[in-house]
Amino acid sequence: MQEFHALLDGYKRFREEAYPKQRARYDALSKDGQAPPIMVISCCDSRVDPATIFDTSPGQMFALRNVANLVPPYDDTGGMHGASAAIEFGVTGLNVKHIVVLGHGQCGGISAALQGGELSESGHSFIDEWMSIITEARDNVVAAAPSNPQRELELEAIKISLDNLRSFPFIAELEARGEIMLHGAWYAIGEATLFTLDETTGQFEAVE
Repeated sequence: MQEFHALLDGYKRFREEAYPKQRARYDALSKDGQAPPIMVISCCDSRVDPATIFDTSPGQMFALRNVANLVPPYDDTGGMHGASAAIEFGVTGLNVKHIVVLGHGQCGGISAALQGGELSESGHSFIDEWMSIITEARDNVVAAAPSNPQRELELEAIKISLDNLRSFPFIAELEARGEIMLHGAWYAIGEATLFTLDETTGQFEAVE
């Protein structure tokens, strides 16, 4: 129970300190609703909070967090598509102008993918199925034997997610019209350094 009470203590600090400072902002969001210009797709890793990394204000960013910050390819055959539903709502419902896929160092999902095999102890594994999004990339990275396969696959996963975003017809159409922009980024936890993807060169460059 101690850990949960720590959360409640944090809420109390928020109510006493942060909330009063941004009361007008919260009141406006409550009255007018949200209209964030940016959507960030990031990992659910507890060390990588996009709101903290980008120092955003309430209502500035629409966030989707999942294992290894992956985007599945477009699939309209039915089923429970939580990530795709969030993407659809962000783009067609909130009209975001930018989507950022934010990867990070020391990603547990990427590490598990590199290990290969079944990630669950027995039976069906949601993680196995989810990480199959990057199976081909994982195999290519392993075959190339880079000096840092973990980082290499983390970066490749970002590129795959960007490609998969473009498989959504409504995103492809908006990007073609210049009404939405897609961005790739990778965050080095130990260094607190952010790298952004230059899609013309395929390279990630540190943000100065």
